[in-house]
Amino acid sequence: MARNTFLKENTINCLLETSVEKYGARPAVCMALENPLTYNELFRSVSGMAAMLKRQGVIKGDKIAILGENSPNWGIACLAAMHIGAIVVPILPDFPETDIHHILNDSEAKILFTTQKQMEKVLGIRDHKLLTVITLDDFKAETDILPVEPISNFIEKARSFFRQIPDRIGLKSTAVSEDDVASIIYTSGTSGHSKAVMLTHKNFISNVLTTSNHLLEIHPEWTFLSILPLSHTYEFTLGFLFPLLNGSRIVYVGKTPTPSLLEKICRVEKPQVIPAVPLIMEKIYKKKVLAAFEKKFFLKIITKVPGLKMKIYRKIADKLVDFFGGELKTMAIGGAAINREAEVFLKKSGFPYLIGYGLTESAPLLAGGPWGDETIAVGSTGKPIPGVEIRIVDPDPRTGIGEIYARGDNIMKGYYKNPQATRETVDEDGWLHTGDLGYFDKLNNLFIRGRSKNMILMSNGENIYPEAIEDKINSCMHVAESLVVEENGRLEAWVYLDYDLIDEETRSRSQQQKLEYIDGLLSRLKETINPQLSAFAQIARFVEHKEPFQKTATSKIKRYLYTH
Repeated sequence: MARNTFLKENTINCLLETSVEKYGARPAVCMALENPLTYNELFRSVSGMAAMLKRQGVIKGDKIAILGENSPNWGIACLAAMHIGAIVVPILPDFPETDIHHILNDSEAKILFTTQKQMEKVLGIRDHKLLTVITLDDFKAETDILPVEPISNFIEKARSFFRQIPDRIGLKSTAVSEDDVASIIYTSGTSGHSKAVMLTHKNFISNVLTTSNHLLEIHPEWTFLSILPLSHTYEFTLGFLFPLLNGSRIVYVGKTPTPSLLEKICRVEKPQVIPAVPLIMEKIYKKKVLAAFEKKFFLKIITKVPGLKMKIYRKIADKLVDFFGGELKTMAIGGAAINREAEVFLKKSGFPYLIGYGLTESAPLLAGGPWGDETIAVGSTGKPIPGVEIRIVDPDPRTGIGEIYARGDNIMKGYYKNPQATRETVDEDGWLHTGDLGYFDKLNNLFIRGRSKNMILMSNGENIYPEAIEDKINSCMHVAESLVVEENGRLEAWVYLDYDLIDEETRSRSQQQKLEYIDGLLSRLKETINPQLSAFAQIARFVEHKEPFQKTATSKIKRYLYTH
């Protein structure tokens, strides 16, 4: 399905300018249920913001930090900074104050774009190089520590600057090459060692062009629903640059995407594409699919009749598509591994979805799709994307599992201010050592088996991949999430339960009876899970974990906080 989309230059600036030329009058970005900016209006805002940043003394190579929730203004600030050759430092809104201060100081950011919700985390900063804080949501604040200016002031000043300039013409972008750094992204991974990933314009553009030309064909009249943070490469590349390249409309939810909010927004906006993390689909699968079978015993019976199971699955899938507005063409699922049982249902029911795999260091996509390839196996991440080489290093002779190495135009320039970590991660031949373990099947599908640092080596010499066991545990109706750890030579499963469901099922019981009910659930989990595991991977104890595990932006548990 190659479309052969190309750009004169492999830069984000060229991507935007090309899209404005092609799609100028089409809707580009908006908050949900609000009127959108057109591509022409977006470009004029970007050009105006860029002009004002220049007047603030920002030059090519300076760092511009963005700390805020998704909005059209987030994208305008980002594109404006890149327009004049500055380097964008996106900061995840969920980062704690200490991490934010470290990132602002370490990156030596000159300008910070933020929101009222995030402002409190910034005010105590010391030893910074910030010249101005600009509020994306027009929040007005008075502080003796930092000069704060609402974004509307910038926009008003820019209007006079462009009053005589027609659409599609604006401040000429600063000369930027494809090898210039476009963004420095501070990760907060599952290992606990935050690193600053330098991604070039070419890194991003190679991923976007490959996605557009080979993985998924989209159209200008399509709508993307953005529910993941733009400060993460997955959403930025596939939920922002990808639709902009193709003239599509991007809609921002603006709040935590609860099922009820999603249903309300989708009913009006009718998105065709939703980039999502597995946790979202897994919750919907449990609430909409598993719950239906648990509550309606007759469904369990009739699905045993040949042919009826598939019909029921398809009807449920149709209802899920209706839940997302009725126009959904694909749910792009990435950022973490999806539960196998949930994916089996998606595959069998014909629900439109696409799995992908990548890292921040690869901008991010390494494998996925392509759409419509019937040889993609459930449980895999699809094929290596065109232009990316993937090989398995030092595979286990029995299983074929080894470390995944990747090479291509999307591999990072390196870690900011950390040449040693760069040399350890990207070798002299350009291979990125991902730290992930996996293998290929005979059809070239890539299977991920977890992080090499997470592998548990038991005293009997057996290798345990905890993510594979957790996948089985998380399939259970009453489990929200789990973590498998090694304690004194034995495996334990720490389980955070679905307490909403438990409260519903024990509404008429006393507190003591509820505690006994939970103890019974844990016992049944052990009885259910251990028969599915090999003898050396048996879980000795299931332990209730009474709070949600702390997670990364893509909902992966920060394991380093719970293991030793």
